[in-house]
Amino acid sequence: MICIARSLRGFRSRILAAPVVALAMLAGGSLAPAMAQDVVKIGIPIGLSGANSVVAPSVVQAAKLAVSQINAKGGILGKKVELDVADDGSGADGAVKAFNSLILEKNVNAIITMETSAARNAGLPIVSRAKVPFIYTSSYEGRSCNRFLFVDAWVPEQQVPPIVDYFQKVKGAKTFFLVGSDYAFGRGMLAFTRKYIEAHGGKVVGEEYLPMDASDWTPVLSKLRAAHPDALISSTAGGAPNVTLTKQLRGAGIKVLFGNLGIDEGTAKAIGADATGTYMSQSYLTTLDNPQNAAFKAGLKQMFGADMKTPNDLSEPEYDGIYLYKAAVEKAGSLDPFAVVRELPKVSFLGARGLITMDKEHHAPLTMYLGQVTADGSVRVIQSFPHVDPGDQCPKFKS
Repeated sequence: MICIARSLRGFRSRILAAPVVALAMLAGGSLAPAMAQDVVKIGIPIGLSGANSVVAPSVVQAAKLAVSQINAKGGILGKKVELDVADDGSGADGAVKAFNSLILEKNVNAIITMETSAARNAGLPIVSRAKVPFIYTSSYEGRSCNRFLFVDAWVPEQQVPPIVDYFQKVKGAKTFFLVGSDYAFGRGMLAFTRKYIEAHGGKVVGEEYLPMDASDWTPVLSKLRAAHPDALISSTAGGAPNVTLTKQLRGAGIKVLFGNLGIDEGTAKAIGADATGTYMSQSYLTTLDNPQNAAFKAGLKQMFGADMKTPNDLSEPEYDGIYLYKAAVEKAGSLDPFAVVRELPKVSFLGARGLITMDKEHHAPLTMYLGQVTADGSVRVIQSFPHVDPGDQCPKFKS
């Protein structure tokens, strides 16, 4: 279906272009200006509805800020940058529609987005057939490998150890209960977490999953209460499931160390007082003290004013991702997808999280921060871990 659509589109383009070609030749002019693309189109398939709807607006704002700044300085290769945003519904079916629309109808030059693993996995075959660079800016369960896919956010090897080590070594936790959304991210993150806990002398006394769109955690919390663990670690889809789980956990009065692998700073603030005390491990926090973070937050405030969403570890990588794409295109000197993906592992961008380079098998080493949500919704940094390697993710792309 996709190949037929692309062939028809190419045939239609040739027919429509014929008069332009003829006129250019009769005038003795150059064909190149008439055929040249004067814009760079970046597609953002994202969960404006569904589980990711809580965090998606902050991601779109970060993208708009990056594009506004780039255009103010001449664009990319002198071309204006445009964004096309499509709702993927936070799931696979919506992603197929969104990717098809952006790639086959809107003819975007690249996909740069945060979305659920279900959406990413559904979109990747379309990316592969169309040969479009794809920068995935969402933390995820790891080991998604594709010639056109690059990741500038964390994987389990970078995020899980800070929380588990702190619970075991500092808080004395020996038993753990794991709760997740029943899809690739939830199960992938907790599979790594279980293995890490057990390798370091801990014991998992329960592991439960609910569908990604579930909102009633009562059965899971009943099992959690009966198991009496020292610590709870959750891996739910970013956004709405974090809100419902956290509020119901606190409402049930269960006292347990709580580490959340799927929460971000913006969602923590949306949860309110019930998020207080939750532990998280992130590559970006609004409290990071560096000039790039100050400029990032100031830019968002100036652009969006009272409508500004809390920047977080799911939105800041989107900002970085667009600048990384810009660097790769300019290094390649072309929008050609093959040239761009050759350069993506070689370029870097100094953003609010520090210097980001996707050179480790299409993934990025990251400085990670262990934090705890305070009563006012901000996150107190407990420990930092510089330049954490993502580990073996895609050996065939080893540089």
